Amino acid sequence: MTAKLSIVLGPHGQVRDLRNGTVRVEGFDLDFIEKKRMPDAYREMARSQPYDICEMAPTSYLMAVAAGAPITALAIPMTRRFRHAGMQRLRASTIRGPKDLEGRRVGVRTYSVTAAVWTRGIFADEYGVDPDRITWLTEEEENVSSFATPPNVQRLPEGQSLAELMQRGELEAAFGGLAGAGNQLEDELVEIVADAEARERDWFERTGIYPLHGMIVVRNDVLERHPTLAAALFDAFTQAKANYLERIRSGEADGAEDRRYRELSAWVGDPLPYGFDENARSLAALVRYAYRQRLIPTEPPLHEVFHDPRPGAGMRDAQRDALATASRT
Repeated sequence: MTAKLSIVLGPHGQVRDLRNGTVRVEGFDLDFIEKKRMPDAYREMARSQPYDICEMAPTSYLMAVAAGAPITALAIPMTRRFRHAGMQRLRASTIRGPKDLEGRRVGVRTYSVTAAVWTRGIFADEYGVDPDRITWLTEEEENVSSFATPPNVQRLPEGQSLAELMQRGELEAAFGGLAGAGNQLEDELVEIVADAEARERDWFERTGIYPLHGMIVVRNDVLERHPTLAAALFDAFTQAKANYLERIRSGEADGAEDRRYRELSAWVGDPLPYGFDENARSLAALVRYAYRQRLIPTEPPLHEVFHDPRPGAGMRDAQRDALATASRT
């Protein structure tokens, strides 16, 4: 008998075969729940865990676990994007580089959005930027309701938007797309880091860090009830990804995101690496950045917050004990 589990995933090419049933999770039947905006699913999973399995922003996950949410992330990242790029300024602005952001206001959807955590950390490490000397204007509530934002974070009044402020010239810089001001002003904006791609390549070669975004998160009671689930998910996601990468290589998959991963593979290798060891440097960097930016109260060891789902890897004793305790509370 197969167990039916609810799941929320973004519309990524590497999970298409899971969605259409070409690849199955052995022993389980996945019930896909569609969400118009994935950030809404992240918020729900952080607060009330309504789904058995859910893609979730990793910083929201770290914050939720620190606040007591009974969930565990598997080392199966869903999306990858280098983050030197993504923060933009108005063409008329006098901002010319990351250091010029100090003393100014920068727009971001929420302070804890993962794109911003990566960029703040990179700007601090690579350009000497002090994020505490920037006022962060946010548009939405934080995913973890108990989180108190730092004093240099200001929420816009209801009814105002980052895009409107930029259109009126009242805000000079913001994250683009879903992380901030949207895409309405693309012709009026330029990147803060003009040579972002070259900087990203150099950074990757020096550090081995490949920024990850969505993670696969499972409720602890589900993992406790189904001890084979993590390995079964890893196998299925790995097969679906292999199928996707073959479509990219052959040119069958040729959308903008497909082409981006094809280009990335030329210098990062596997553009969507799964597994704990394969992602350890990136996970460690994200935890470090989240701690430095006061999103989490301590810097936990990786094995306490990210589970290696690879078949045969097993679960560390500390993870197993914490999972069993959490599932009973």
